[in-house]
Amino acid sequence: MVSLQFSSALLWTTLFLTSKVTAVELDLDSFESLENATSLVAYGMMDYYTGDQYGKTIGMFSDPYYWWEAGGAWGCILDYWYYMDNDTYNDKFMAAMLHQTGDNHDYIPLNQSTTEGNDDQAFWGIAAMTAAERNFTNPPEGSPQWLYLAQAVFNTMALRWDADTCGGGLRWQIFVWNSGYDYKNSVSNGALFHMAARLARYTGNSSYTDWAEKVYDWMWDVNVISHGDYMFVYDGVSVNNCSQVTPYQWTYNQGLLLAGCAYLYNFTGNDTWHQRTLKLLNSSSVFFNNSILYEAACQPRDTCNTDQRSFKAYFSRFLGATAQLVPESRKQIMEWINTSAVGAAQACSGGTDGHTCGTNWFADGWDGKYGLGEQMAALEIMVNTRALHKPAPYTAQDGGSSQGDGAAGTEAHATNLNPLNITAGSRAAAGIITAVIGISIVACALWLVF
Repeated sequence: MVSLQFSSALLWTTLFLTSKVTAVELDLDSFESLENATSLVAYGMMDYYTGDQYGKTIGMFSDPYYWWEAGGAWGCILDYWYYMDNDTYNDKFMAAMLHQTGDNHDYIPLNQSTTEGNDDQAFWGIAAMTAAERNFTNPPEGSPQWLYLAQAVFNTMALRWDADTCGGGLRWQIFVWNSGYDYKNSVSNGALFHMAARLARYTGNSSYTDWAEKVYDWMWDVNVISHGDYMFVYDGVSVNNCSQVTPYQWTYNQGLLLAGCAYLYNFTGNDTWHQRTLKLLNSSSVFFNNSILYEAACQPRDTCNTDQRSFKAYFSRFLGATAQLVPESRKQIMEWINTSAVGAAQACSGGTDGHTCGTNWFADGWDGKYGLGEQMAALEIMVNTRALHKPAPYTAQDGGSSQGDGAAGTEAHATNLNPLNITAGSRAAAGIITAVIGISIVACALWLVF
């Protein structure tokens, strides 16, 4: 036992010393330094990809990373390509995004269709929308195109709008049997708002603007967007008590609303969206410690779960988009991004490779945490230091070539029907029918026996 403890201590000492020597180094004044740093982090992120392995599913990452986070991860790879002009993983991106579309090309693949939530679907749709806006290589002829996929996701989500409880809103889950069906969370509704804003700007179709206003107004009315001097986005409300807000604040919810408002302001020029953008931005200071980004709801207590450790990635992405779209936001956003990127780089100094990324970016070095989410977050904050070096998201009028269909995803099938409204009477009737069938089966069995 003594020998084993000594060996373990020696191993960890060796790893620690190695990590200090080969840590990610980042000089924001040098594009070459940024290239080297982001390539190491991206490589570390793709270490978790299993889609190329025999018997594994294309597009998926290793356990315990769920399907929704895979969609978020491919969005990171897309940003890596765009900001760093690095196409290393482009073929994998294309294969993953097309393999996971599902039979109806709406990102409800068969292997996820019974467990998927609205927010899960949305993150794949957001990746497709980004591909359209960045004019990423279009899929082969005969395959669904990026804009079509984004529209199909938006339409199927919008068809699930539930006006029967809480005056509207999307439920977290698609199917009644999944835990969370009785909850209307901000990430599902914020993602619907966010996609509506981006589709409005890309297509020029004001019907998407109408939807964005509808979702935003609902979130405001149920108080998941705070009404005080600060504009915080809270987690959600239960359909059993629509007035009781779950007060957790997550970076990705704030980011979905922030960037959505920025897209709408850039598209419409409406000062209402401008003021909302700036107020959401000012309120985002709650997620920074000395201008370094952190997940305020869980990181200080070291309670962030697997999903939550990726949230900073999406927020970083949305900060970059907001800076591109709203000039008045740039000074504050770039200060946050640049300071956080340097913090993230020094936190990417762990593991056997010496550049595994941790969660805490204002710690001195690696904090011992690791995972797909940590790599995603570090990669996004680093590549977004180049947000102002690249054009703003394209539209169909100024460089976007992806083709779509406003009716994409509207063919009736089980995953885009209105939510089930199961009442006490319905349950009672179902019980009676079940009892009758049960008695009939027993009677038939007795008849056969006797």
